[in-house]
Amino acid sequence: MAVIINDTCINCAACIDECPVEAIVDEDDNPTGEEYHYVYPDKCVECVDHFDSPACAEACPTEGCITWDMPFTEEHKDHFNGDNYIDEQSYVMLNPDLVMPTRADISIEDRKARKPVVED
Repeated sequence: MAVIINDTCINCAACIDECPVEAIVDEDDNPTGEEYHYVYPDKCVECVDHFDSPACAEACPTEGCITWDMPFTEEHKDHFNGDNYIDEQSYVMLNPDLVMPTRADISIEDRKARKPVVED
């Protein structure tokens, strides 16, 4: 995963319509049971080879709703195997063995801090 949708999500679905790899599901299909949209970490490609920046965050009308998360790479798999999702929940993955592309220009510090993808 590269991005995470937090609890400020207003469920408008703008992000779903923009995702080129269908990594985002709405609140009805959120596997964690939360009432907002979910990004599958093993499907998100950070829009690498699709757009200059994550299209979901560009389309989102809610400031700070979509933030960076750790890259879904071999080096950071432990992050996704623990209770590191929102409110100390576990991530849900469809294929945890995958390795996803990541944007090299986003620092690990910004990812750990879950900085907003789009900042004003």
